Amino acid sequence: MSAVDSALSPATDFAALKARQQAAWSTGDYAVVGTTLQIVGENLCEALDVRAGSRVLDVAAGNGNATLAAARRYCDVMSTDYVASLLDSGRVRAEAEGLPVQFQEADAEALPYADASFDIVMSTFGVMFTPDQDKAAAELARVCKPGGRIGLANWTPESFIGQLFKTIGKYIPPPSGVKSPALWGTKGRIDELFERNARKITAASRDFTFRYRSPAHFIDVFRTYYGPMNKAFAALEGERQTAFRADLMTLIEDRNRSNDATLVLPSEYLEVVVERR
Repeated sequence: MSAVDSALSPATDFAALKARQQAAWSTGDYAVVGTTLQIVGENLCEALDVRAGSRVLDVAAGNGNATLAAARRYCDVMSTDYVASLLDSGRVRAEAEGLPVQFQEADAEALPYADASFDIVMSTFGVMFTPDQDKAAAELARVCKPGGRIGLANWTPESFIGQLFKTIGKYIPPPSGVKSPALWGTKGRIDELFERNARKITAASRDFTFRYRSPAHFIDVFRTYYGPMNKAFAALEGERQTAFRADLMTLIEDRNRSNDATLVLPSEYLEVVVERR
């Protein structure tokens, strides 16, 4: 994404960036990639110690990994995202399992729910990409009941995905004045965002392992289905596109631990549980 005109007001900056992000995440079919991350939602529900009957909100839910994990534990789940096609994918998955989930388009920075509406509020690799981090965090806290819990899974700056976005940024500079999404993967930033509303914050380093047929297969899948990668390849031509692919291949091969032709690549994320004050 190109830099936004610095003469615009901060509110307009965020609105313009959000529109571009929404278009990026609507490109390709994130559900193809997202489904492979299901275990993260399951583990987050265990970290949150969710109880049957709890009212749960999944924010920036994508195609519903954490949504389904909570619904399988007999929670009353509202699944939200600002990309309608991803909610459609989540709805199909829920219906296939006979899970009674509600779905609603919603902006993570302006959630359409009353204060203290949910026992559990969670997001896996979703809310971390909001342009206005402070506003998004405030919304998560606002709709969570006192004594409730906020659960997050966020890629760390040094993780494979953190470095993947850094590589994208080398070729397509991120917009100025916007904090890196990977900051959500640091305990320091989580404390800044939530400590005034928290009784306790717990953060643990976890790994998710990407498993593909080969490094080239990973790039092909992400280039086709993962919105930010799809947009990056589309924006580059000729030698720059070739150099971008080569840098991606180097990053992947350096971290691949398969010792054969396949890809087995761990990526660190921060698993966060905030106990609401």
